[in-house]
Amino acid sequence: MKIVVLDGFTENPGDISWGPVEELGEVVVYDRTSFEETDLIAERIGGAEIAVTNKTPISAATIDRCPNLRAIAVLATGYNVVDVAHAKERGIVVQNVPVYGTDNVSQFAVGLLMEVCSHIGHHSDSVHAGDWAKNPDWCYWNYPMIEVSGKTAGIIGLGRIGYNTAKILGAMNVRVIAYDINRSDRGREVAEYVELDELFRQSDFIFLHCPLFPDVERIIRRENIEKMKDGVILVNNSRGGLVDEADLAHALMSGKVAAAALDVVSTEPIREDNPLLGAKNCIITPHISWATKEARERIMQTTAENIRSVIEGHPIHTV
Repeated sequence: MKIVVLDGFTENPGDISWGPVEELGEVVVYDRTSFEETDLIAERIGGAEIAVTNKTPISAATIDRCPNLRAIAVLATGYNVVDVAHAKERGIVVQNVPVYGTDNVSQFAVGLLMEVCSHIGHHSDSVHAGDWAKNPDWCYWNYPMIEVSGKTAGIIGLGRIGYNTAKILGAMNVRVIAYDINRSDRGREVAEYVELDELFRQSDFIFLHCPLFPDVERIIRRENIEKMKDGVILVNNSRGGLVDEADLAHALMSGKVAAAALDVVSTEPIREDNPLLGAKNCIITPHISWATKEARERIMQTTAENIRSVIEGHPIHTV
């Protein structure tokens, strides 16, 4: 069984092992494969039976040039980089890793909020730059400090990650409301369901925890921002396409949105002309909510299980 990993570096920059996958066949790992070069992608897959990808796209044209391909294993939950419909037409299994980082992403989401409210990183940098040693007072702060207790957080998308985030916020004495087209008794344990406009109206903090489907694409845009409280704080470590970045940048510059903390943007890596890079009070991290060593080890193990299931003839985690 020949297995080709097209872009393995972000999953494993060297701190974990490809061992669980290598046990299953002849494995070739490429750290990176150019997204734009369809010829190179097809060439690297070649005669392999299993292609493993994280973000390298596998198009219909690529699939048609890989006659031995039996399965495409995605090193992530999202699988929009694969032409799934064409793969199915060709009888090729597409698999993902459905659950691996719920706790990490929730932890990071709340961490983003806390960075906005306390500016811990900024103040640490300030101390190391000598500002405290030179200060005439015993303490100082460069930004207003915000207490989260007693505030209202609105979560758009109350799935596994949204639910977990709601639990953390509840423990911090934050009232949690949520909008989700699929409402459940489990969700009601941690949040009060409301309509979307009501969530915009009531929330001091808004968290995005939903997949990027057409009905929620650019859900954070001018017309919805206008419905929000003045001074709202936005947290997004879900999908960049949920936000109209020009509209959010304008709202940040005007102060309508007090701050945004983002781990994702619409085009990744971020483009140098992204309007959010010039917006005030905007924290941006490079899509790392998922990337703890523990979570990446779970991805590796599940991917190995996915490949093994194809070899044994009963594929799991198919999409």
